[in-house]
Amino acid sequence: MNKHLLLVRTFHDQFGIEQPEYPETTHLSDMDIVMRQALLMDCGSETFKAITGGDLAKILAGLVDLAYNALAAIACRGDDVVSTSVAWRQDGSVLSVMRVLADKINNCSSGESIHYSALYNICEQLARGFINADFDKAFNMVHANLLHSGRSTADAGRDYDQRIAKETLPQAPDLSEALYE
Repeated sequence: MNKHLLLVRTFHDQFGIEQPEYPETTHLSDMDIVMRQALLMDCGSETFKAITGGDLAKILAGLVDLAYNALAAIACRGDDVVSTSVAWRQDGSVLSVMRVLADKINNCSSGESIHYSALYNICEQLARGFINADFDKAFNMVHANLLHSGRSTADAGRDYDQRIAKETLPQAPDLSEALYE
């Protein structure tokens, strides 16, 4: 199983977020897909705002948050990360980055693990290739921050307002030390 997915599953276990035992797979309900899409779109918006501002640490935080939410969807399906071929046009244009992220986020509306995996994979690739950062270190920093966030483990059941609040990631810590010089 993907090492980052294992961390997400640990987070889910600690904070009472339902997920099937691996490798028992299930499909996400329509409302679960809508909720996941809302979370991804929020993270995408924050990432695009960070790109606009040119703050590399915030861009990295946005990419890690997107990846974390993509993995959360995979964990809730009981799947593993699917190896996907992802590429972005390295033309020095932020528009190409925005387009590839927007496309991958949009594709996740299918609710299928392959699309969540493609989003995770492009976030990892962009962190390393676009902003020159240590994705693993940044992911572990965000995960540690989540585990120490002290979130409620109250069962949200089918109340999607509560579930969105429960699964919305807190602001990422300063990830500057994960950036390469």
